Amino acid sequence: MSDITVSAVTLMGKKHEGRGVPCEDYSLAVQRDGVSVVVVADGAGSKQYTHARYGSKSACESVSELLINYFDALYYENREAAVKSIVIAAVHVGFAALIEKLKLDSLERLSCTLLFCAVKDRRVLVGHIGDGLIASVSPTGVHPLTMPQNDSAGRTYFVTAPHAADYLRLVKTTTDDIHGIALMTDGVQDSVYDENSGLCKPVIARMVETAAGGREKSENEIKAILNQYIVGASNVSDDSSFGILLMNGTEGPDASKLPKAADKFGKSSDSFKDLQNEMLPAVKKAKQIITSCGMNPAPKASPAADNEPDVKPQAKPAVVKKDEKEDAAPETKMKIDTNPAKKSSWLLRCVALLELIAIIVLLIKIFILGE
Repeated sequence: MSDITVSAVTLMGKKHEGRGVPCEDYSLAVQRDGVSVVVVADGAGSKQYTHARYGSKSACESVSELLINYFDALYYENREAAVKSIVIAAVHVGFAALIEKLKLDSLERLSCTLLFCAVKDRRVLVGHIGDGLIASVSPTGVHPLTMPQNDSAGRTYFVTAPHAADYLRLVKTTTDDIHGIALMTDGVQDSVYDENSGLCKPVIARMVETAAGGREKSENEIKAILNQYIVGASNVSDDSSFGILLMNGTEGPDASKLPKAADKFGKSSDSFKDLQNEMLPAVKKAKQIITSCGMNPAPKASPAADNEPDVKPQAKPAVVKKDEKEDAAPETKMKIDTNPAKKSSWLLRCVALLELIAIIVLLIKIFILGE
């Protein structure tokens, strides 16, 4: 296993402390079987999410075990949708046990966000649903790997949401040129990341660097930083979690030279719904064309094929026994279709139709979700 130091810290926010509400964040850092994993989760804060703190803890534990036990299978699976479904399924398996134990009336009670990073040798697997931030620290600076995920009303997404796997973002990469990776819930993200410009502030690099002194020292220093500058800086501060994976022996950035401000992202009135509406007529027309293409005549052979000698193998003369010849009456024997091009044409039409139906269903699904 690569020389990696992991750490994870969670602190209760002043807002929850003042109201007598339990901390709903949870974080976990584990190293086992050649895999280093850090997971953080933020339990949903509204009144209907009564057991969110249990959900965030369970989600972290379930996903960390999944990543440690099946890292290779998840990393090398090319069907990203399948990997996302497995991650959410693992979370829900853990939630099902809680529902039975706590006699809950709804999965929604356990709602939380989820951010994770697993490293094995040089391979990195990152996942994120909801708000919070995962940032990569390299010699050139601090860059977001996955950004906060909120809708136009500022609401975020949880692992309990319908079609949660659709909102889970995955990143597969390597540790090449990575000094460290930081994961944080929105209680920290709000102070160290500018959503308007996508700028990760230099303090993230300094916090990651604390892991150079080992896990215990790092966690003590991160607690002190959070207490002084984030959690303790406001009477309405939120619960805060911060996790680190540091690739020891690699080069980090000079924090004093990192930018502290950046231009805001350009904004447009364009929306994804507008894109769907604009594309729908073209997609419908494409469906009609592809569905009917099987009726078109087969294309002529290419010039290169025309230049090739048309040599047909000589068939061996059939040897038919007398009894067999008498039985082979043309009118009673099954006719054999000797035109494979005809079969191929129908197969192509069927495949094309299925693909178009899948595209239309996907667009309709996205259109409905975008309402």
